[in-house]
Amino acid sequence: MFMNIKELEARQLADMLAANTDVQVVDIRQPAEVHSGTVPGAEMIPMHTIPLRIEDIKQDKPVVLVCRSGARSAQACSFLAQNGFENIFNLRGGMMGWAQSGLEIGLPQAV
Repeated sequence: MFMNIKELEARQLADMLAANTDVQVVDIRQPAEVHSGTVPGAEMIPMHTIPLRIEDIKQDKPVVLVCRSGARSAQACSFLAQNGFENIFNLRGGMMGWAQSGLEIGLPQAV
């Protein structure tokens, strides 16, 4: 469906975060969805606001987009790629994959 989207597995992202890699993690779910937790340190930019808040998404470092299952974030990755972003990654499996991997769930950060 989104053939040119780069993806990361939950463990890959966890390793990047543990290594203090300079990466921006953006949770694109709705506030009510994020309320139950997200990837630690993730910023909340709901998907429908991305066109309005595109300047809040970094172009000088890797950006990983997160949703519930990975489908919406793949769409958002595609949108950003069409708008010139190159270092965008989809979290494969989304928060479901993150949780199933047994990784820590944190509270979202407002942007």
